[in-house]
This record gives sequence, C-alpha cells and structure tokens, in this order.
Amino acid sequence: MVAINKPLVWLRGEVKTPPFSQAARVEAGVLLRQLQGGAKLGLPHSRPMPGIGARCHELRIVDEGATWRIIYRLDDDAVVIVDVFSKKTRQTPGKVIADCRHRLRQYDELTR
Repeated sequence: MVAINKPLVWLRGEVKTPPFSQAARVEAGVLLRQLQGGAKLGLPHSRPMPGIGARCHELRIVDEGATWRIIYRLDDDAVVIVDVFSKKTRQTPGKVIADCRHRLRQYDELTR
C-alpha cells in the first residue's frame, strides 16, 4: 500500500501557539496530518460545509479559551486550508463563508 502525502496549501490563517494552546496546536497538526494521508474524518472532528463548496469541511478544535475552526477542501492533489478562525457562535458567520468561497474561486483560477 502506497502512503498518500498530499501537501497542505494555505490560503489564509495559521496554526501556532499562541493563540492556539500547545495541546490544540498538536491536535490540529495530528488531524491535518491524517487528512494529508488520505483519511476521511467525521464528527466530532470534522463536518461537511457544502455551503462553501464541494469537498469543503471544517475541522473543530476545542481549546482552553476558544473553539477553533479550520475550513479546508480535499482536492485530488492537496488539502487546501481556506481559513482558520475562532468560532464564538453556533453558526458560521456569513462573511467567513463568503470569504472562503472567494478565496477558493481565486485559487481555482490560478491553478487551472
């Protein structure tokens, strides 16, 4: 069996301490590494975000003082990180969704 090792393509955001706690940063790194390896993650770690686009999901990282979200898209050749933010409400803000769609459109235009 050949190991898949998709690169991470960062369109916006980063995972570093601070503002992430060390434990949350490590958890995010482990989950991202699993995605790079071809794993399909589900709840409670990841959920689909069809409102942003096809193959889009959000990683959920519960931290000491915040709940982090990492919006990503699974492409054939990469894991595209679209945004990283602290989520304070139950619903994803409309501006975040619109910004993510815009970033993905730009990315797709540049990589065609």
